[in-house]
Amino acid sequence: MLSTAEALATLLSAASPINGTESIPTLDALNRVLSADVTSPLDVPPMNTSSMDGYAIRTEDLASDGNRRLPVSQRIPAGHAPEPLKPGTAARIFTGATVPPGADAIVMQEQTEAAGNEVTILHSPAPGEWITAQGADIRNGSIILPAGTRLTPQALGLAASVGCAELQVRRRVKVAVFFTGDELTMPGEPLKPGAIYNSNRFTLRGLLEKLGCEATDYGIVPDKLDATRATLREAAQAHDLILTCGGVSVGEEDHVKPAVEAEGRLSMWQIAMKPGKPLAFGAVRRAAQQTEAAALAETFFIGLPGNPVSSFATFLLFVRPFVLLLAGMQTVAPRALSLRADFTQKKADRRNEFLRARINAAGGLDLFPNQSSAVLTSTVWGDGLIDNPPNHAISAGETVRFIPFSELLN
Repeated sequence: MLSTAEALATLLSAASPINGTESIPTLDALNRVLSADVTSPLDVPPMNTSSMDGYAIRTEDLASDGNRRLPVSQRIPAGHAPEPLKPGTAARIFTGATVPPGADAIVMQEQTEAAGNEVTILHSPAPGEWITAQGADIRNGSIILPAGTRLTPQALGLAASVGCAELQVRRRVKVAVFFTGDELTMPGEPLKPGAIYNSNRFTLRGLLEKLGCEATDYGIVPDKLDATRATLREAAQAHDLILTCGGVSVGEEDHVKPAVEAEGRLSMWQIAMKPGKPLAFGAVRRAAQQTEAAALAETFFIGLPGNPVSSFATFLLFVRPFVLLLAGMQTVAPRALSLRADFTQKKADRRNEFLRARINAAGGLDLFPNQSSAVLTSTVWGDGLIDNPPNHAISAGETVRFIPFSELLN
């Protein structure tokens, strides 16, 4: 079996950004990946602005003899163009408003006394005080969002701040997904003896949606080799990736592995991790007729194990970075934290374990008591995964590597 690091390297070395870009409204670009740099066509702010409600003055007008009463020559709300500041006067100004030409400082209103059309300045400001200079945030011509950036809400705001109404992004990664197992039943249907509800369909569909994929759900495929092969052939035609759940182990009813070998190739099968040992990676051949989405000779394939925690963990650790690379991102590794274990796990496993845990009020980690790959409750209770090396028992108080779900679900 490959180590988790070897398996991840195998997957990521095969992934490269998909072809196809489009221009879409900035308002609709959340979670999309930029295909071109966003360069600012202007300074931000585009003029000197006041960062306080107060009075704009010329510092040289504050007399050394103690006369600090100045007539107010104009009133400047945000969004209005000011007149040049007359020497020996002050301008009433508000937060975000344009500083009038000639003024070199703002005195906040709490440091003044206004009476009629005059104001007394109670503070001696330094030149530039409370003025946000033109271009203090962004300079005209600078790259504010490089190609390969996955667009967060704040990134959309940044693009909008320089006037970008549309953005150039890569097309969505097209993923075909199906599930195997005659025991699977959809919620809302009667649960027959020996059957279970298909929770993986909901988990994996949700994870693909969060990644911004265009997913085609082929549903539950019967536990038959010919049915599995037929679904693989159909799914390969117009997708970048085929994702399956279940049927990749060594049982007589596990048909996904032989089906992929018949319709394409397997580059990897089984990794030394817990949960999630039976993870498969390869490709399925495409038919001769090509579509725009099927410009290559084969479609990538990833087969996930059927146990719910196993499929969840392997998706986060392997499918997520693979899909993000296809989408055009350059940095896909999640950031990990070094945190204290507030528990003891005496039994070490020969495989790399990914333990469900959560951060407690003291800043340490508590372990979910049942680490079975069938206990989906642990994924809701937990804040993330402890990446525990093979053959390593954990003692209370030691520092462990913790990968938060916030890093894995974004």
